[in-house]
Amino acid sequence: MNITQIRNATIVVEYAGKKFLIDPMLADKGSFPPFPNSLRQDQKNPVVSLPLSIDSIIQDIDAVIVTHLHTDHWDDAAKDALPKELKVFSQNDEDAEEIRKAGFENVEVLTTETVFEGVQLIKTKGEHGRGEILKMAGLVCGIVFKHESEQTLYVAGDTVWYEEVGNTIDTHKPEVIVVNAGDNQFLEGGSLVMGKEDVYEVYKAATNSKIIAVHMEAVNHWTLSKEELKSFSHEKGINSNVLVPDDGESYTF
Repeated sequence: MNITQIRNATIVVEYAGKKFLIDPMLADKGSFPPFPNSLRQDQKNPVVSLPLSIDSIIQDIDAVIVTHLHTDHWDDAAKDALPKELKVFSQNDEDAEEIRKAGFENVEVLTTETVFEGVQLIKTKGEHGRGEILKMAGLVCGIVFKHESEQTLYVAGDTVWYEEVGNTIDTHKPEVIVVNAGDNQFLEGGSLVMGKEDVYEVYKAATNSKIIAVHMEAVNHWTLSKEELKSFSHEKGINSNVLVPDDGESYTF
């Protein structure tokens, strides 16, 4: 498999001969307002540019996976750029209906038994924060990829560490795990996605796996920098397991 970090949670996964685009936020830098009640109100989103042209990002994509409909995972630029006949997977019927309203003709809801051209796509649970913030943040999902010719990949999505993430790792034993690790927050309510201690919990649950940390430094409410996570990983002695890519960087497994 080959995994390319684009920006924020947007990644391209080449897996068993198929090319998946996950959570596309393709807007130009500064295209929409900062998320309110959070840091960096002077910075419009996205706060960084794409590392590649949109045409090169979407070239030869076989399917898109949208884990949820927040603007930093599925934006107007993606809706405009992607071919409307392209296969799109969503987490539930409500999201699928919204994606169809944007003109997409081939939308399917992920399940625990979805198969796309030989690749198993297993929907996993996630919690987009802890406590009261969950009601506002709404439903999210992750995905486990499986194929006989590939190692198992777990894309955790917008979730903090909690019991179900551990259960997914125990059940599927992924060799590669992608976590959203910017510790994004509003001024109240705590972490919406993983922070450094969450990443450490993932490591402890999967000590032989490679962990790729994305969703960092791309939208205004991030609180964990790439450098801080790298330093933390070095202090914990897990830096050979925790990979913190620059936008545009790829890994092959």
